[in-house]
Order: sequence, then C-alpha cells, then structure tokens
Amino acid sequence: MQWSRARVRGAGFRRQARRGGAEEGSAVVEFIFLAVLLMIPVVYLILTVGQVQGGAYAVVGAADQAAKVFVLSDNPAAAHQAAEQAVALAVTDLGFDAANARLTISCDGGCLTAGSTVHARVELSVELPGVGAVPGIDATAATVDASAHQKVGRFK
Repeated sequence: MQWSRARVRGAGFRRQARRGGAEEGSAVVEFIFLAVLLMIPVVYLILTVGQVQGGAYAVVGAADQAAKVFVLSDNPAAAHQAAEQAVALAVTDLGFDAANARLTISCDGGCLTAGSTVHARVELSVELPGVGAVPGIDATAATVDASAHQKVGRFK
C-alpha cells in the first residue's frame, strides 16, 4: 500500500515539474558550462606539458648533433658554425624557434686535438602554447637544457 502511494505522489511531482518548466533542462546547461569551464585549463595544461617535453627532446638531439658535427670539422671557426647550424636545424625540426636556443661548447685540452673531449650544452626557452605570438609578453614556460660529449678521433 505504501508503495503505490509513493508512486502516485512521484507521478504528481513529475506532472507538476512538467507544467512549471522553469527548471527543466537547466542541469544539462549547467553541466555543459562547468565541463567547458573545467576542461579548458586541463587541456591547456596538457598542451604545455607536451610543449616542454618536445623542447626536452629537441635539446637532447641538438646537443648530440652539435658535438658530433663539431669534432668532424677541421678548424675551430668552421666547427662552431657547423655546430650552431646543427642546433638550429634540430630545434626548428621539432617546431621551436632557433633564436630561443643557445649553444655552449667547451673542450678538455685543445678543441680539435686528437683525444680531447668536446662538451656541447644546449639551452632552449620553451614558450607557452598560443601566447608566444603576443608581443611584449614573456611567455616562457620553462628552460630545458641538455649536454653531450664527443671525443675527437685520432684519424679524420
């Protein structure tokens, strides 16, 4: 008996809500609004983490290639120029601006003498996605760096 009363009362409330209509459908609108409001920062965070990870991959490859190219050159001026070009190519290949990359070369002993070790270190300022195009804003999300070492061979 109580079950049927509750059922009748529930049906009456449904009919009353249908007649009023003011609250009907507002839950869907609120859900969509809150979902969009919460999802935009989460998506932007994922994009930023991906951008920083891409920058980390770029500097690892750039440092490795700069060290390898440096030890294959014959004179120090050409070696520095070739290493800078290798860094610029590696960084732009992954979609970053080569102007944000900085290469530092140091050597143990003479830079191109046989048996010496060349140390290449690359730093890259990774910009926030979508904000880098706005002038006058420092949009650096992180600065990533990597280093590589290469030994100068005896025979070239």
